[in-house]
Parts: sequence; structure tokens; C-alpha cells
Amino acid sequence: MTTVLKIGGSLITDKSDSHTIDERMLDRVAAAIAGADPDAIVLVHGGGSFGHPVAAAHGITDRDIVCDPRAINAVVAAMTTLHETVLEVLTDAGVPAVSVPPRAIYRKRTDGTLEGSTETIAEILAAGFIPVLHGDVVVHDAAGFSVASGDGIALHLAGALEADRIGLCTGVAGVLDRDGKVIDRIERFGEVADAIDDPEGTDVTGGMARKVQTLLEMSTPATIFGIEQLDTFLAGNRPGTTVSRA
Repeated sequence: MTTVLKIGGSLITDKSDSHTIDERMLDRVAAAIAGADPDAIVLVHGGGSFGHPVAAAHGITDRDIVCDPRAINAVVAAMTTLHETVLEVLTDAGVPAVSVPPRAIYRKRTDGTLEGSTETIAEILAAGFIPVLHGDVVVHDAAGFSVASGDGIALHLAGALEADRIGLCTGVAGVLDRDGKVIDRIERFGEVADAIDDPEGTDVTGGMARKVQTLLEMSTPATIFGIEQLDTFLAGNRPGTTVSRA
């Protein structure tokens, strides 16, 4: 069974303080993955307080195209710093993590959709390792670079690898309504659009609302949950909020 797991940047970093790791949360994520069933896992992590503030400072979002190499390289540097820390913590915990930089295998078409080769990722899985990707800047067909969100990469991987399930572990226990209660299931975005709060901190990829909208485009049900439910999800269950078209 192949599982695509996206770890939110807001979970493993402090988005209110630029370039700050939440060491306790990252350690907890690593321990959960290290103790999970040995079935195939593909891991994607977000940019949190590393990638998002830098991208925002340079006016880069997942809907804009940038041609300034200084801006592109600034985002790459920020994400590389975070990614190297994530890899170090994972491997120290005993996770056979291997880095796969998205900008090396992905590009964006003119309509904004992602295209990339996942053959290498499949081979890494077959060899018994866990590929680790992250939100990144990738070349765009319109002659520039654009942000490829961790969510977008995770969803593409789930489809391309024909994954059995996809889970998004965030800083909250699921998709919350205005009263702070977890919404058990979402089948249509219009039913919850007014109930979903905007994300805290800088987010250049759309926050929770965009997550839900994107997940509803998938044919396979997805799960959004918090760190408390990570072990439960890795055990094969669906805690938090299930996002699936009716």
C-alpha cells in the first residue's frame, strides 16, 4: 500500500517567526514515521516560516511567474535550509529518507497544472527508501518560475503513483468551522466556504481553503488531520476531516 503524506509547514515551523523550526513537532513527526508500518510512504513537507515569507517578500505565489534569478534563488535557499533540517531529523530517527528536489523533476504548464516524472520516486520506493519532497519553485512554461505548493506536489504524486491514500497533517485537528469544531466530512466546497478561516501567518499558496478545493478535485478520498492523529492515520485509519466528492 502506497501512502502520500504531506506535513504542513505550519506544523514543523513557527510561522509567526521567520526561519524558525518547531523542534518538538518535527521530532514527533519523525518518530511517528519511524514507527509506522513499513509499507511505502512518500513524504512532502511545506515551507512554513522559511519558504513562505521569502516568496512573499519577492512577490512570488503559486499563481505568479517570476524571472528574477535572485528571487528564485532566495526561495530555493530558504527551502533548502528547512529541507536539510527535516532530512537530518528524519534520518536521526531511523527513517530511510532520501531527498528529491521538486524543481529537478517538475514544471508547470501554462494553465498552472504540474507535470513531472515520478519514475525515480517509484524506484526509490521499490528500493525501500522514503522519498522526501517539499514546496518549491519550478520552471513555468511561460518562461519563468512559479511556486509549486507542497499540497499540489502531494496530490500530483498521489495520482501519478496511484497511491492508495493521501493524508495532510496540519497544525489543527482537521478542517475547522468558525466555532473551532472539526468538520467530519466535506463533499462540496460551497458547503463550508463561509466556515473556513483564513490561515495564520504568511501563506503564498492559499491556506486551508485552497487545500480543500484542490483535494475535492481528486477521485481518491483524502484526510486532513492534526499531529495528535498522525499515528492513527499511519496505522491505516482516517481521523480528522475526510475530503471527498459525493
